[in-house]
Amino acid sequence: MTGKKYSMSFTTAPLLYNESLLVAALFARQQNWQAVREIVLAENRLQMRTLNSSKRILQEITSRLHQLTPAQLDLLINGSRQEQNNLLWLTICKRYRFIYDFAVEVIREKYLRLDLDLSYDDYDLYFNDKAEWHPEVARVTETTRLKGRQVVFKMLREAELMTSQNRLIPALLTPSLIKAIQQDNSAHFAIFPVTDII
Repeated sequence: MTGKKYSMSFTTAPLLYNESLLVAALFARQQNWQAVREIVLAENRLQMRTLNSSKRILQEITSRLHQLTPAQLDLLINGSRQEQNNLLWLTICKRYRFIYDFAVEVIREKYLRLDLDLSYDDYDLYFNDKAEWHPEVARVTETTRLKGRQVVFKMLREAELMTSQNRLIPALLTPSLIKAIQQDNSAHFAIFPVTDII
C-alpha cells in the first residue's frame, strides 16, 4: 500500500490558458494573492456568468500557479506560447499527482517506446491499476472517471502535447524552460514527452 493520496478533483477545468495568464500577470503586479482574488471577483476578470463560477475557477488557477517557482512564474508571464503551455502542464502535474504519475508512467513511457498513440484504454488501464492501491481512486464514480479522462486528454491537446487524433507531440523545451525546471526539480522533465534532458 502506498502512502501518497491522490486528489481526484482535477475535473474542474482544462488548461485555462488565458485565465491563468491573466491571474499570473495580476499577481506579478500586486504581489498579493488576496488582492488578486478581490480584483478578479469584483471586476469579473474571468468573465464568468456567476460569482460562484468565478470563485471556483479562480481557486483552481491559484492552486495551480502556487506550484510554480518565482522564475517559472516569470517565464509563464513573459515566455513564448510554447513555454507557457509547457509551464501550465507542469502546474497541473505538480498540483495533481495522479496526472503527474500518468504523464510519467504512461505518456513518457509510450513516447520512449516510440508508441505515440495515446488511447482511452491507456488511461483506463492506468486508472484501474491505481484504483487497486488507492481507495480514493476506487471511490470515484463512473461519471467522474469518464469526465476526468476527458479533461486530461483536453489538457494535453490544449498544452499542444497531443494532436486532436490523440497522437503525442514531442515537447520542445527551450533553454530558459530547461533552466527554470532544473532549478526546481530535474525529475519534472519526466512529465513531458521528451528523451532524457540531462
